[in-house]
Amino acid sequence: MATITFQGLEVRTSGELPSKGSKAPDFTVVSGELKELTNADFAGKKLVINIFPSVDTGVCAQSVRTFNKKASSLDNTTVLCVSRDLPFALERFCAAEGLDNVTTASDFRHGFGEAFGVVQESGPLAGLLARAVVVVDEDGTVLYTQQVPEIGEEPDYDEALAAVSA
Repeated sequence: MATITFQGLEVRTSGELPSKGSKAPDFTVVSGELKELTNADFAGKKLVINIFPSVDTGVCAQSVRTFNKKASSLDNTTVLCVSRDLPFALERFCAAEGLDNVTTASDFRHGFGEAFGVVQESGPLAGLLARAVVVVDEDGTVLYTQQVPEIGEEPDYDEALAAVSA
């Protein structure tokens, strides 16, 4: 269990992020078209997983925008943005913002957050996902993780993307 903060208040998560060098946990999330997406859908590509509480907050929205901008220059890489927002809300946000370099998916059916240890178990946002980034190689091996210590702060985009190029 990781301990992070939200506006300075201590928050516990459901576990720890997968360790570097381990296989990424199996997961299922739901696309805007209500199609289930799993690890297998991203096999053979590098995967940057941007995990956040809700696209309806400024920092979460900015993380999707920033990864969208930076993802345009990545080869053989998908940026997957995951929250517990409904799939329709994620799709609507990307359409309104003109974002097409990221894939959004929802954990509203649950399972992803538990597998990655990022469900907030305490605090005002309990039940939503914590802010984190996980980078996985083409074979599903974890290259990089960041559990953002303060939920209201953005992830380290440069570090995450450097792991894609390493």
